[in-house]
Amino acid sequence: MSKTTSRKSVNLTNKSRNANRVTLKDVAKKAGVSAITVSRVVNDYAGVRENLRDKVEAAINELGYIPNLSASALASSRSKLIGVLIPSLSNVVFNDVLRGIYDVAGPANYQVLLADTHYSPIEEERSIRTLLGQSPEGLIITGGEQTTAAKAMLKASGVPVVQIMDIVESPIDINVGFSHFKAGAEVAQALLDKSYSKIGFIGARMDPRACDRLAGFESVLSAAKCLDPKRVITTPQPSSVAMGTTLFRELMAVTSGDCDAVFCCNDDLAIGVLHECKKMHLHVPSKFGVFGFNDIEMATYAEPSLSSVNVNRYQIGNRAIKLILARLSNQEGSINIKPSYVNTGFELFMRNSTR
Repeated sequence: MSKTTSRKSVNLTNKSRNANRVTLKDVAKKAGVSAITVSRVVNDYAGVRENLRDKVEAAINELGYIPNLSASALASSRSKLIGVLIPSLSNVVFNDVLRGIYDVAGPANYQVLLADTHYSPIEEERSIRTLLGQSPEGLIITGGEQTTAAKAMLKASGVPVVQIMDIVESPIDINVGFSHFKAGAEVAQALLDKSYSKIGFIGARMDPRACDRLAGFESVLSAAKCLDPKRVITTPQPSSVAMGTTLFRELMAVTSGDCDAVFCCNDDLAIGVLHECKKMHLHVPSKFGVFGFNDIEMATYAEPSLSSVNVNRYQIGNRAIKLILARLSNQEGSINIKPSYVNTGFELFMRNSTR
């Protein structure tokens, strides 16, 4: 088959699909109203009488009408879309962040376009380009490790951009998060205050935020002359409970058991350590202390309950989307206001895994 024939076949197929597609006019005819009324209902404009709105919504449901969002965005200059980029959809840590976003976006009649960047700046750059092609009214992205090209696109986009989860040295627009360095430092000090002195660290994935926690942790132990590089065990592999057991066994082997506590860069690893301590008959917390990070739900129900760092994940997502909507409604000035930083803070929860 020639290329010309192939193109004709594709065009005929597209025409056939378009011919069968339910249009706004079809909905208007079914509901017995004008096309303008249907458009106002679809775009959730106020002022449409309740009985007319009910007729239109019934017709939409019966016909299976799908609004052309691209056309609506062009007509109104409002897409009602917010792009959100996170490093991993499988990481439960981001569930609360997303819940904080959706709890505000839904009632405000905004839809969330979600992208998983797989902890890759290159993948993040591609996702940013794709999302900006959908004309979002704002973007929420994780951290500040974007490529030069990604930062250029974001700055040129003309929409509010919020970088979340940690402190960004030179934010593109708005920054909502907390200091991972300070959090790591406070964990180290808390363990020292509990009379642990041979404190180790295990970490997986080691993204920039985990590295900042380690740096803060090491700064305090170094000042207390308790830092031993042999007690720091990390891997670029993904985090999991099983990985926690593996890294802990390596830590104990490398130090010949000369370790009395460990700070884990997240709770998955810490729960793995708790399981391994039981196998080793290493009593927690009298003989060994375990500290996690993120304070996931399992931390409270672990046995013993896990000391961890609560980082206000819901608040981070909630605050980020509220700042975007406030900017869009001009409640906090024009879109060109100077970059701002919102510190959502963190809290150490001392539980039974540390004495």
